[in-house]
Amino acid sequence: MVRGKPREEAILAAAMAVLADVGYRALTMDAVAARAHASKTTIYRRWRSKAALVKAALDTYDSNFNDSVPDTGSLRGDLFAVMEMLRRKAEVFPLAMVHGLITAMRDDEELAAALQAHLDDDELSPFAEPLHRAAARGDVLADVDTELVHDIAEAMILRQLHVNAPFDDTFIARVVDDVLLALLTRGESQS
Repeated sequence: MVRGKPREEAILAAAMAVLADVGYRALTMDAVAARAHASKTTIYRRWRSKAALVKAALDTYDSNFNDSVPDTGSLRGDLFAVMEMLRRKAEVFPLAMVHGLITAMRDDEELAAALQAHLDDDELSPFAEPLHRAAARGDVLADVDTELVHDIAEAMILRQLHVNAPFDDTFIARVVDDVLLALLTRGESQS
């Protein structure tokens, strides 16, 4: 296997694949090593534990998806682009994997801390960069609460997926136009 960045990417991709296949509890370093064609020593040299490896894999996974969101030049366009990316991500990121991680967090303190660090990283929010651009353009306040925007959108998406309702263009338009834009531009017309 090649060394450096390509090896790291292969290991993280393998970790995500194993996580999706068997869940967190059944994920082993042996399975990740086999899938990545790497040694366990190589993996442990970089990530001290399964929780650290899963966090790194999730960080990279989210970052790669976020990088695919285009700059449309407008707040509404960017919000639609983020939601469309999240729809693509939901198609390949099994909801069962999310449930498995949440369940495992309850009795695995190291995993809970790792996932909390992942969730607390504002730069991993798909809304962070588009909202920073919107603030620079003056479309939203400079101190826009990206965490709140992310939390609201995520809650609505998870509800949609839990009730097996469509994550379609109508849903995306409802979230963007009726919720996110209303939240982000509240009070502007009252000034």
